[in-house]
Order: sequence, then C-alpha cells, then structure tokens
Amino acid sequence: MSYTAPVKDMLFDIEHLANIEQIAQIPGFEDAGLDTAAAVLEECAKFNEGVLAPLNWEGDKNPSSWNNGVVTTTPGFKQAFRQYAEGGWQGLQHPADFGGQGLPKTIGAACIEMTNSANMSFALCPLLTDGAIEALLTAGSDELKATYLEKLVTGEWTGTMNLTEPQAGSDLALVRTRAEPQPDGTYKVFGTKIFITYGEHDMAENIVHLVLARVQGAPEGVKGISLFVVPKFLVNKDGSLGARNDAHCVSIEHKLGIKASPTAVLQFGDHGGAVGYLVGEENRGLEYMFIMMNAARYAVGMQGIAIAERAYQKAVQYAKDRVQSRPVDGSIAASAPIIHHPDVKRMLMTMRAYTEGCRAMSTVAAAAFDAAHHHPDADTRKQNQAFYEFMVPLVKGYSTEMSQEVTSLGVQVHGGMGFIEETGAAQYYRDAKILTIYEGTTAIQANDLVGRKTARDGGQVAKGIAAQIEKTEGELLASGTPAALAVAKRLTAARKALVDVIDFVAGGTKASPNAVFAGSVPYLMLAGNVVAGWQLARSLLVAQDLLQKGQDQAFMRAKITTAQFYADHILVKAPGLRDSIVDGAASVTELALEAF
Repeated sequence: MSYTAPVKDMLFDIEHLANIEQIAQIPGFEDAGLDTAAAVLEECAKFNEGVLAPLNWEGDKNPSSWNNGVVTTTPGFKQAFRQYAEGGWQGLQHPADFGGQGLPKTIGAACIEMTNSANMSFALCPLLTDGAIEALLTAGSDELKATYLEKLVTGEWTGTMNLTEPQAGSDLALVRTRAEPQPDGTYKVFGTKIFITYGEHDMAENIVHLVLARVQGAPEGVKGISLFVVPKFLVNKDGSLGARNDAHCVSIEHKLGIKASPTAVLQFGDHGGAVGYLVGEENRGLEYMFIMMNAARYAVGMQGIAIAERAYQKAVQYAKDRVQSRPVDGSIAASAPIIHHPDVKRMLMTMRAYTEGCRAMSTVAAAAFDAAHHHPDADTRKQNQAFYEFMVPLVKGYSTEMSQEVTSLGVQVHGGMGFIEETGAAQYYRDAKILTIYEGTTAIQANDLVGRKTARDGGQVAKGIAAQIEKTEGELLASGTPAALAVAKRLTAARKALVDVIDFVAGGTKASPNAVFAGSVPYLMLAGNVVAGWQLARSLLVAQDLLQKGQDQAFMRAKITTAQFYADHILVKAPGLRDSIVDGAASVTELALEAF
C-alpha cells in the first residue's frame, strides 16, 4: 500500500499552467520560483511517502478512541505530527512574521495533496488549523494574534472550526450556542457542537477552538452570530498554558471512513462557562467563519484529488500484477496481467484523466489566489479574485464528486479482491465519501455557483472564463496536429454547452428559481468538466511543444494521451449535461410530493 508522490506531474502544472515564474515576480515571492517549488515538493514527498503513508492503513484498523473525555489517536500519529510540525509543513503558506515560510499557495497546494494522499485522516488536523490561522489573520485582534498565531503556525497547537450543532447543520441561522459578556471583556460560552474534526486529541498540547455563538440580545438568524476563540487550555500572559477551560469532549463518532480522524462532540460551559474571546466584532461571526470555510473548501477539493491519486496508483499496481485471462487481440498466448485488457485500460485511463484534470484545475486556481492576495496591481488582484472565487466551488464540488467515481473504479479494477478490506482499495472508497458532504455538500457548492458566482453578476465572470477557453481552442486549431484538432472539437462543443447554461442560470434565477436550482449540481459538474478539460487541453499544447524539443518524451506523450482521453470520454459528456439542465431541470420541479 505504498504511495509515490506525483512530483513530476505537479511540477509540470506549477511551471506551465500556473506560471510559477510569474508568481515569483510578485513582491514577497521572489524566492518562490520553480527551483524552490521543486526542492519543497521533493522534501514533502520524502516525508509523506516515508512517515505518513505507512500509517494510513493502521489508522483504518486502529482508529482514534475515546475514554472518559480523553481521545487517543492511532499509534504513530502523535510522533508523526511532531515530525510534521518540526519540518515546518504547517506554516508553509503562512506569514514569516508568525513563524511560517510565506510560500505561495501554488506550492502549498501540491503539498496539501501529498499529505492527503499519504494519510487523509492525519491531514485533517493541519487542514483545520490552516483555516483557524486564516480567520485570525483576517479578523483577530493584535492580542489574539500575539497569543495564538505563532503556536498555530508552527504546529505546536492545533485549531478547529465549531459550526454544527444537533439542530443546526448547514442552516447556521439555527445556532443556539450562547455567549455571555463578562466585565473583563471575555465571554462565557455555553452549548453543544457536533462533528468537530480533531476537536480533542493527544497530538498537541493545546487546541484552539473557533466557535460560532450568539451574544445575549443579538438579532435572530445569521445576522446575530459571533465568532469566539475558546482554547482547550487558557493561556497565561507569558504564553504558558494555564487552567483547563470548560470545553470537553463527551464522545467521538464511529464513521464510514477517515476513522483515524477523531470527530468530536464538544460540550461548552457545563461547569460554569467556557472562557471565550471575541474575534473581530459582535454579530459578524459568519463573515469571519466563511474565511475558514473557503480555505477549507479548497483544501477538501485537494483531498478529492489526493484520494483519487492514491486509488489510481493502487489500481495500476494491481492491474500490472494480477494475471487473469488472455488478451482479446491474441497478443499474448497465455493468461496475462489484466492491464492488457481493454476495459481495464479504460478504467485506469478514466481514473488518471479525472485526477490529472482536477489537479491542473486546482493548481491554476491556487495561482489566481496568490495573484489576488499579493499582486501589486489592483486590477490584477480584482480579476484574479473573481476567477478564484468562481473556481472554489468547482475545485471542492467537482473534484470530490470525481473522487467518488475514481475510488469506485479502483475497487472495480481489483474485482472481488477490491471488496476485501485487507486489499486496501475499499478504504479509499470509504474515505472519499465524506468529501462530498463536509464543508458544504455538493448541492451547497452548486447553489453558491449559481447564486453568488453566476447570477449575481449576470454571468460576466463565467463568460470571461468561457472566452479564455475559446482562446485555447484557437491555439489548438493553430497547432494543427491530429490530437490538438480532436481536442479542439470536443472543447468547442463543451464550451458552447457551458455558455448556454450560464445564460440559462443568469436569466432564470428570478423567473424560474426552482428550475434553475434543480439544475445547480449538474451545472457545477458541467463547469468542472469543462474547466478541467480546458486545463488538460493547455497541457497538451505544452507537451507537444516540449516533445518537439526532445524533453522527457514518455512523460509528454502520456500528457497528450491523457488530454485526448479526457476529451473523448469525459469532456464529451458536456452537451448532455447542458440538455439535462436547460431542457430537463424544470421536470424536477413539476414532481408533486406525492410522487415520493
């Protein structure tokens, strides 16, 4: 069950699609060019292949356990987390002012993928800490930053995100956890939070909970929610740990997958009130929490790519080793490894094309994030911010839905052995399921894509992306190779289908909201399908050029083949998705409840 990080493919995307050397021209990123990216990725690969990947199967067999409020993680996790923190991996993308390395997201995203491929249950702890860091950087007071940020960035402490309650899942207007102001400026927090990832564990000496709660007298609904830091242990003025706070883990969940990651039920205030510190201003908590959620949503999309890559590697190795039946073309006279059989090739190429397409899409999105947050030109920042925001629901929604298909195909390649836990393929399938659910289900990502990202501006950003795709079509046609012409044909049809749906969504949210939102998930899948295909088309153009120059011919031919396969087998689905949305979505709204 070994894992080999796809460093070569990651660096191809970082260099040629994300244009890392342009990012290195941005003030503050001068030392973050391709050489740095290569060095960081190589070291990250060594750590994940050697330390985290061997613990993945152990975590599934021997998951985190709870006993009288104490959570003990899988054997080896605590030591691995120390190595992770000491290696500086937690602070890779965070500011040097607080102990981080300040590297661009374009590099950090590849490292996130590796960590999640190696051990997704482990990776969830730093993922949530990243979100807490982002929220405090954006809205925390100087005092909160001074108290918590360096410890979080260096990995000495970890962070959590506390939104969900028994009666309040995605509808945060129903949050009941309350916060009572105290004379010293702190608050006492009372309530129950569920589904808190790494809400309790033994890997760090303190856990910094970011908690949504209502201050007494706050408005009803989402406008009355505030955000608080509620540490597991209070922090003394000199930075040392003080008394245990009134925040306790009363149980952890027993889950389908990611079993080594403790999903906690936390109780605040059973013994007089948990001490909390307001983040930013009262009643703006949801606004701040969305900073964490957006960071987490992108990272969850990376988890989808990561688990797909791990399942693909496992399936390829099995297909090379498993001998079964003669090839149908008679090329081998005896039984042969199943990788020679056409349908197995189809499944493996589907897995590869989906994974590489989503990796390319997410890498380009990361580059847009870097430009949006750090480029000196205001217009450039604005354009990249709009592009990145459009991409987040695609990276999260499409990549995680993709991971369902890829990990399922991984089981299928194994045949009956895939259904046996000891083989390992089943774990990836089970682990992948949560990705379409947490940090906002696929439908929530799709509703965001429809409402905030398409209808709000009349589809302008979406159509701007379509115009960029059309430019790539022209470059494919100008190339004139059979592969480029074939991909151009598919990409043009897919892009036209996408534009039709953009017009439908932008014009119909007020007139026919039920019909539009009935097609929201198919719209997300269509947009993800086309954007990932666009990035693979760009890869094809680069690979053709480098192939002509004699560079790494086997790798470049594989890039071209993958782009062609994606166009012929995945991108080709786009017109059908268009029809199901524009022509078929209304039929969903016409179903009477009696039909169910």
